[in-house]
Amino acid sequence: MATPEDDMFDDPALVARPREGDNAEPLTVSEISGLLKRTVEDRFGFVRLRGELSGVKRAASGHLYACLKDDRAVIDAVMWRSATPRLPFVPEDGLEVVASGKLTTYPGRSKYQIVIERMELAGEGALLALLEKTKARLEAEGLFASERKRPLPFLPRTIGVVTSPTGAVIRDILHRLADRFPTRVIVWPVLVQGQGAAEQVAGAVRGFSALPEGHADRPDLVIVARGGGSVEDLWSFNEEAVVRAIAECSIPTISAVGHETDTTLADYAADRRAPTPTAAAEMAVPVRADLAGTIADLVHRQKQCALRPVVLGRERLDARVQRLPRIEALLQPQSQRLDELGERLRRGLTDKAARGRAGLSELRLSPSLLQRNWREARQALAGQRFDPGLVARPLVERRERLTALARVMTSLDPDNVLRRGYVRVEDGSGRTLTDKADAAKEAALQLVFRDGRLDVATGVAAPARKVPRPKGASPGQDDLFA
Repeated sequence: MATPEDDMFDDPALVARPREGDNAEPLTVSEISGLLKRTVEDRFGFVRLRGELSGVKRAASGHLYACLKDDRAVIDAVMWRSATPRLPFVPEDGLEVVASGKLTTYPGRSKYQIVIERMELAGEGALLALLEKTKARLEAEGLFASERKRPLPFLPRTIGVVTSPTGAVIRDILHRLADRFPTRVIVWPVLVQGQGAAEQVAGAVRGFSALPEGHADRPDLVIVARGGGSVEDLWSFNEEAVVRAIAECSIPTISAVGHETDTTLADYAADRRAPTPTAAAEMAVPVRADLAGTIADLVHRQKQCALRPVVLGRERLDARVQRLPRIEALLQPQSQRLDELGERLRRGLTDKAARGRAGLSELRLSPSLLQRNWREARQALAGQRFDPGLVARPLVERRERLTALARVMTSLDPDNVLRRGYVRVEDGSGRTLTDKADAAKEAALQLVFRDGRLDVATGVAAPARKVPRPKGASPGQDDLFA
């Protein structure tokens, strides 16, 4: 049976006009879009969708656009700028996620989409897949290359620790450092789990690295530490920001995140990975007792090395002394030769004296022999020629020496200076006076000029001269004329 709608569609008209029995006014596109939007949002005000991300892009405004798909359908997705800071990971193509939000329509393109309020990875498998994908990308950039690893300082003066200030990790590190080698520790407190933990850890590492060389608080070693936990608990240390901060740090770093079986991307980026925070403290400093023992051993070895040449020299000297002959053996031939020479000398002197005595006894002194010797001596004397120069030369030398002495005596004669206006002062006995005090004691003085003498009275009373007492005079009676 035909319906009015069938009649309406079967009888098209050129101009739209109201139909008989039809009281519905035609809707505009905007109106129908609004109706659809309200219907969809009322019906699907909160939904959770599981799918694979595709076409992820972040606009300049900060909004995130993507698509959620499975093997048979695709739906557009948008995450406004106000919700993106709460993302616990960086969305990438191919990740399987669970998105929570509401469905809405976009009238501009007649499409429906989901407005995401929260996005999570769809299970631990997706989380591990994201981890492997991020690891492969960062490893391709060379952030995990072994040639980038730096050696740790042997004995750091200051150690910077990036961890939670209230957990057991920092207490374990401080306790182990105190046991091994007490060292100055600077703690940069951060969150190690949850929203914003990755940004704080990366900022702490960059903060230590930004301190200038020579700064009092710049550490020689940085330890990034956290206790054990699940993959989700440790996820902050898999964030790209943390990995890049550790890789770019100008200070050698140790990653001590989780327990021995836990591995994060921060472990690959650090210069050294420690299985536990306590092990990181053991890597950071040596044992002071072991160092003291090593130093003592080196000192002992140094002394042994210094004494070794002396000991070897003494041994060699003793060995050579044993090989030397005795003094008696060395001097025995010389002593024997001395005895022989002494005996030969004694016999020689005796023999010579005997021969001299025999020769003397054979000599006979006679006048003819003496006269003959006298004539021979006279003839020898007559043959000698007398040279006057032998006598004249010494006379000339002595005359010259006498002339030189006369000149010296003339120059030293005190009377010669009288011709130049000087006067010599003498006392009554003719002694030359050179001091004023001696002249003041004399009653009369003589002034010697170049042409004569002049007597001068000084007015000083002449000292009384003692007259000898006549023989037989009384010793108690003085001379009245004395």
